[in-house]
Amino acid sequence: MELIETHLPGCFHVQPKVFPDSRGHFVKLFSGEVFAKAGLTADFPELACSVSKRGVLRGLHFQLPPADHAKVVYCVEGKVIDAVVDLRVGSPTYGQGGVWEIDAARGNGLYIPRGFAHGFYVPVEKAVFVYKIETPWVPALDAGIAWNSAGLDWPDQSPLLSDKDRKLPPMAEFKSPFKYKG
Repeated sequence: MELIETHLPGCFHVQPKVFPDSRGHFVKLFSGEVFAKAGLTADFPELACSVSKRGVLRGLHFQLPPADHAKVVYCVEGKVIDAVVDLRVGSPTYGQGGVWEIDAARGNGLYIPRGFAHGFYVPVEKAVFVYKIETPWVPALDAGIAWNSAGLDWPDQSPLLSDKDRKLPPMAEFKSPFKYKG
């Protein structure tokens, strides 16, 4: 497994080895040992999964302190266009984001540190997306910013959104409690 830091400090591409054979393929999506050696969170007590159809955009979500969390995300069926935005005040990349394809066939994923908004778009018929999460979901601290307010290059300007996601405030109105720790 290879961890490759993105242009956003603390955010890593996760590229495991995929072992194909005549039956299909095998991939180890996570290794606590590899993450710990890289100084990343390796303790993820929660595992969540979403199933989405073509055109769905989920995000941009995060939890506020003290329930903020790092997470590792993978697509185990289909593929998604995954996106993050750095919300850490004082970060050299504050307000900047990134967009990457996460594809079940490649087995790749993304490690997202605390203080980032996260979302994804589904460009294929169906995507099954898995999240390893550092802290439990706390509804009162669940938050987000509008998907189209952070300058991200989404492939669809009219995605299918939840009612909750349609009502998220723009990034310009968000007062970030997250601090960059270098």
